[in-house]
Amino acid sequence: MEATAWTQILARYRQPSTARGILEIALTIIPLTALWVLAWATLDVGYWLALPLALAAGAFLVRLFAIQHDCGHGSFFRHRLANDWIGRIAGVLTFTPYGVWRQLHAMHHATAGNLDRRGRGDVDTLTVNEYRARSIWGRLRYRLYRHPLVMFGLGPAYLFILQHRLPVGSMRRGWRPWASTMATNLAIVAAAALLIWLVGIKPFLLVHLPIVLLAASVGVWMFYVQHQFEHTTWANDESWSVQDAALYGSSHYDLPAFLRWFTADIGVHHVHHLCSRIPFYRLSRVLREHPELRNVGRLTLLESFRCVRLALWDERQGRLISFREARAAG
Repeated sequence: MEATAWTQILARYRQPSTARGILEIALTIIPLTALWVLAWATLDVGYWLALPLALAAGAFLVRLFAIQHDCGHGSFFRHRLANDWIGRIAGVLTFTPYGVWRQLHAMHHATAGNLDRRGRGDVDTLTVNEYRARSIWGRLRYRLYRHPLVMFGLGPAYLFILQHRLPVGSMRRGWRPWASTMATNLAIVAAAALLIWLVGIKPFLLVHLPIVLLAASVGVWMFYVQHQFEHTTWANDESWSVQDAALYGSSHYDLPAFLRWFTADIGVHHVHHLCSRIPFYRLSRVLREHPELRNVGRLTLLESFRCVRLALWDERQGRLISFREARAAG
């Protein structure tokens, strides 16, 4: 079936449920808070016990980011005001200025897979020819950027802890990006100051830093796998279409059930890109009722680890390849 036809079929799944939205928030915030408190309370017993509890809390922070993500698409609640305020509050906990992120993410949806409009909320991706045309230092910078320790370790920490503190890249959009960013920063400082006053700075860092770092790395990993897989699709403006890019340029990350829950089914990413107004709790229903979508861009957990080596778009073969493959091809 043509990708354009799917957008009409999927429209009937768009209507959000207020009661379900409130339940999903409760199922995320209550365990996150409880695990935070337990991690702090067990610090005196030993960090060997507190750290796993903090990391478990980080999994719920990932889920909160997924809720914020749906709010940014206006798909979590019926009313925009409710979506925006829940998104802003969640953004304080996820260290993400909601207004700025929402605009960048909308650009990502509008340009994903377009070779002529790269760099808007995406993982930087060069073609083989672009990479070869770079200087030695240019190639080195790109290889460092693509290195797993940077991409999934240092990069996420920098992105969420430092880069999100200023609306870099949004300076020309007026005062709104600044307002969103500074309001989020003030709220983060106020919340951190309160917790430090209650528990002390060292316990706060020992508990909260692992939560944020884990959630940041998992979030970047999920975003990476959703588009950086071997048989994704990229095209120039003249042959690019938003529907084809959505269906064939986004993966179906077919995770085990418990990981699907913690990531709020964002792995059903091809369906999400086809119709971003579908609430995450309806994405699994789409696959049940339309099983032909299950194998489109499907990646298992084991298969996804192989995506780490992919770094360059080969326009001749129409797939992502590794640095080694590009070198072997000459």
